[in-house]
Amino acid sequence: MSADDAKKNPEPSGVDLARVALRAAKEAARARGDAARQKKQARRGGLRSGARADGRDPMALGSAINRLITERGWETPAAVGGVMGRWPQIVGEDVAKHCEPEKYDEDERVLTVRCDSTAWATNLRLLAPTLVARLNEDLGHGSVRMIKVNGPGGPARRYGPLRAPGSTGPGDTYG
Repeated sequence: MSADDAKKNPEPSGVDLARVALRAAKEAARARGDAARQKKQARRGGLRSGARADGRDPMALGSAINRLITERGWETPAAVGGVMGRWPQIVGEDVAKHCEPEKYDEDERVLTVRCDSTAWATNLRLLAPTLVARLNEDLGHGSVRMIKVNGPGGPARRYGPLRAPGSTGPGDTYG
């Protein structure tokens, strides 16, 4: 060790050595006390939560849901679900009265929207690129790749034992 090193890092004196020894003794005593306390609690029927927070305390519902969403990788579907709840604010009141989101395909990144008339379906198809840009701005780039617009759906075709083969329904008998 050179003289410069001795000036920069002097050897600990008696008082400093005593402080280091006292700190080490306190840490060892604390560790022995914690171990003894845990052993005593285990004999009394298990560990109990005290006044201070620890890992066994219940978690707030919002924190638990956020943790579950993050662990499962559901950030994008959850965000799209939030968009479906805020649909009128995103597209406007007029469009929201006539068009509503139905489902989101996460693999294809396609949002399906149902409109109450063919006129509104055509209008929404024209607005689709603008809406995709607005949704991606809100959700993050690439969350929605395309909006699939469906017009109003007619009644479901019923097939059964009382139908004539090749029949198209009640319209075929009237004209």
